[in-house]
Amino acid sequence: MSEIILCETRRTFLTKAGILLTGTAVINSTAHIAHAESKEKKKKKEEKKAEEVSPPEDLMREHGVLRRILLVYEDIQGRLMGGKEFPAEVLSNAAGIIRKFVEDYHEKLEEDYLFPRFEKAGKLVDLVTILKEQHKAGRRLTEFIKKSAEPVTLKDAPKQKELAETLHLFIRMYRPHASREDTVLFPALRTIVSGKEFDSLGEEFEEKEEKLFGEGGFEKIVAQVAEQERTLGIYELAQFTPPK
Repeated sequence: MSEIILCETRRTFLTKAGILLTGTAVINSTAHIAHAESKEKKKKKEEKKAEEVSPPEDLMREHGVLRRILLVYEDIQGRLMGGKEFPAEVLSNAAGIIRKFVEDYHEKLEEDYLFPRFEKAGKLVDLVTILKEQHKAGRRLTEFIKKSAEPVTLKDAPKQKELAETLHLFIRMYRPHASREDTVLFPALRTIVSGKEFDSLGEEFEEKEEKLFGEGGFEKIVAQVAEQERTLGIYELAQFTPPK
């Protein structure tokens, strides 16, 4: 009888011990998985943070897109003045990028997030006033360029001349416009916002870009600009190097 009781006791002990060990193993395994997931999440967060660009850097690289379109405009202007033909769709596509990416997105960021902050801080207000006026002027010029980017219009000599002059006005205004923002306005942003607000702006810019243009939106726009450059034969950077 005592042997049976002893056997049962041992069996109960082993069962409980097995359950305990199994439970411990499950807990350890769960904790290990949770730790691994947390570590992976932290790694992805750090990688994303490393890839993020500051608000001024984001705006400046968008100016790079603008400057490349200015080269497209300049090439077309020269062809118009020299009576040389070019694909009408290149001008239409370039003006479309200006409207969608530069005016409706980039300039809208400046008007909604930067200009009001400088005005509220009472800093660079005169510059901001001029920049806003130039945005309005740029939109008027873009509207004319878009309407003029038709094969029929491009065959009319007087209209060709007017279009060439309009492209010249656009180029002449936006080169100093972008340069002044890059060297004066954008660097001063840190002086009027807190570090937290500065980082928050960067996140908002990124969210808006992805919402409007999808993931990798900036890269997609750059690829579109490059396609217009290739069509005109001005893509290769080496061609702009002066001869020895």
